[in-house]
Amino acid sequence: MTLPPAYSVRNLNFYYGRSQALDDISMEVQQNQVTALIGPSGCGKSTFLRCLNRMNDTIQNTHLEGQVLLNGVDIYSDTVDVVDLRQRVGMVFQKPNPFPQSIFDNVAFGPRVLGMVKDKSELEETVENSLKRAALWEDVSSNLHKDALSLTLGQQQRLCIARVLATKPSVILMDESTSALDPIATLRIEDLIQELKQDYTIVIVTHNMQQAARVSDYTGLFWLGKLVEFSLTTEIFTRPSQELTESYITGKMG
Repeated sequence: MTLPPAYSVRNLNFYYGRSQALDDISMEVQQNQVTALIGPSGCGKSTFLRCLNRMNDTIQNTHLEGQVLLNGVDIYSDTVDVVDLRQRVGMVFQKPNPFPQSIFDNVAFGPRVLGMVKDKSELEETVENSLKRAALWEDVSSNLHKDALSLTLGQQQRLCIARVLATKPSVILMDESTSALDPIATLRIEDLIQELKQDYTIVIVTHNMQQAARVSDYTGLFWLGKLVEFSLTTEIFTRPSQELTESYITGKMG
């Protein structure tokens, strides 16, 4: 049975002041699949990603035209609770950004603030399950009250993923989340992405085309604010329909 798309983006235009950053973007993001957004720096990938959970709302003098439907609901409707939206659509950033607190308190932060747990034992269970899902539990289980900033960068990034998972999202956005990591830590995150897509819809921005080819099911090429091509990853990398796509992935441009 084919699942309905998680996101349907229709004729999306986005502006920083008078400068147009995204130009008539339309695409569907499939449930329980990994969608990769590739393209050169400044082409609109991260701007588009932030449109999916309204993170751009925090930037002054921006505006959006078009529709972004999540499970059929326009997330830019006045009736949408933005706090609830960002609980359902978690985000992992380029550089690990753990809070200067313990490992436990980092993961517990969201459930506490959102009132998602009723007692200490439920909170402890949520933290443990989130760390296990983020493939970090074995590393930290004996010392959950250790300062999160003392972890390696790769562990910190997995901690940030656990922090997202603790709020029980349905979508995870990852903005170049391995670019600051060494190759071994990067592969651990890639393996984790493959495991998580069984239960979550994942959208990643990456400059690493090999990574896009390895981990994603669908790939979109952004170029100067436009979506040049969007298709199955195997199609994009073996039989692209656009000459610009072929030039970019073969290194002739970009």
